[in-house]
Amino acid sequence: MKNIKIILSLLVLTSITSCDEFLSETPDNRTKIDTPEKISELLVTAYPNATYMDIAETMSDNVFDSELSSVTQKNEQNYNWDMQTETDIDTQARFWNESYKAIASANQALAAIKELGDTPDLNPKKAEALLTRAYSHFMLVTFWANRYNPATAKTDLGIPYITEPETALIKQYTRNSVEEVFDLIQKDIEEGLKYVTNDYKELKFHFNKEAAKAFACRFYLVKGDWNRVLELSKDLGSAPAGKLRDYTVFNAFAFAQMPIEYSKEDKTTNLLVAYPYSIWRRAYSNRFYLTGNRQDEILGKDTNIFGKTWLTRTSGIYLGGINVFVNKFYEYFKYTNVTAQIGEPYTGVVLFSNDEMFLNRIEAHVMNNQIDVANSELEYFFSIRTTGYVAATDKLTQASIAAKYPVIDNEYTPFYALTPIQASYIKAIAEARRRDFIHEGIRWFDIKRFNIVVEHDTYTSGKVSRKNILVKDDKRRALQIPLSASNNGIEKNPR
Repeated sequence: MKNIKIILSLLVLTSITSCDEFLSETPDNRTKIDTPEKISELLVTAYPNATYMDIAETMSDNVFDSELSSVTQKNEQNYNWDMQTETDIDTQARFWNESYKAIASANQALAAIKELGDTPDLNPKKAEALLTRAYSHFMLVTFWANRYNPATAKTDLGIPYITEPETALIKQYTRNSVEEVFDLIQKDIEEGLKYVTNDYKELKFHFNKEAAKAFACRFYLVKGDWNRVLELSKDLGSAPAGKLRDYTVFNAFAFAQMPIEYSKEDKTTNLLVAYPYSIWRRAYSNRFYLTGNRQDEILGKDTNIFGKTWLTRTSGIYLGGINVFVNKFYEYFKYTNVTAQIGEPYTGVVLFSNDEMFLNRIEAHVMNNQIDVANSELEYFFSIRTTGYVAATDKLTQASIAAKYPVIDNEYTPFYALTPIQASYIKAIAEARRRDFIHEGIRWFDIKRFNIVVEHDTYTSGKVSRKNILVKDDKRRALQIPLSASNNGIEKNPR
């Protein structure tokens, strides 16, 4: 699909490095979007051309200090929950900027739909624009605001929620409250769900019906609306055979083919995939990563509920096993000058999957005190993730879950109360999610949602030289607003 170039004036929210270029154009000197086809082409740019995975994963408890000498400043700043000073590929500032650029495209599409009469035939395009706008705002508020808590959301600083196209050269924005942001996200999601379609040539690269439900499930899980999560995920059922990732099949592929298969559009579990500008595929060379000497803490058999080996396998073929990785990410390098061997890297990522939606469904059952159903579903999930699973003997009970995941006082502290049995099951689900989405940043969302304490040790010559602890309600859980935005009037997060 050809891209439509739009001149954006969202200077307050995007990088000011190209300020002169922006100022050389008038705000309305943009391609006129006056046909349904042009709206469709525009919506291709309504998905962020950046990934959050480097940011989120490095802040989580899935990474350790390998002491590799090839440390990058941005990697170290993520590890220490600091604001990054860099603004290039895979940085906090880039994800902020690209998210607001995507929002600008969605808003321009919605304005064009309105100008064309907002007719019923345009409803699928309106749905995609609303869902992409909601998604980018949701990711922004997830990273740059305090976790959602209805008791404080009215006063907690959120992010600017933009609903109109740019018409001013420089416009000042203020931060909506977290409550306002979540209300607006919910409004966009519900309106989008009414009209979302599967009528796409490349279905999984757009918000289709199932991807929209998966996004809504993630959103309502954060809000604590368990019934809505169950309603949206009901098509999965309690044993979604053939709908979740088959690691036996995945592991059988040749090493070079595995990352291509992981994010492939034809995989049933993959609901929304993307190829953003990213080098996350190369992250195994980062100093702060999943280290070989600590991998058993994440994927050792003691972390499996049945005490058996996970089907998820790590590889340490690079760097002599100092760092290890699950071979999930394929990098497509687009050459802009073949002779000079320069170009742009793009990495295949899965944004939403049946695997995540199923775990969210199980969590909703637990919170609705449907423990027997949760037992059955969690057992099914572990069965297709465990080597040597035996249905007759590998069974889950309340007693086995409580023994494997005992309640630890003040460990998991969401904004809602947990009974002891709920606390054990929630931990079991969170630990399953942690392993299933290793390297994908999902663990950070649970760390934030459940207010989990994280300790990051920095080593010098094999000894701890710095112990950095992210305590409960640590202000660093909300990323600091990028300088390009705060320098132009966006209020900073307290520190």
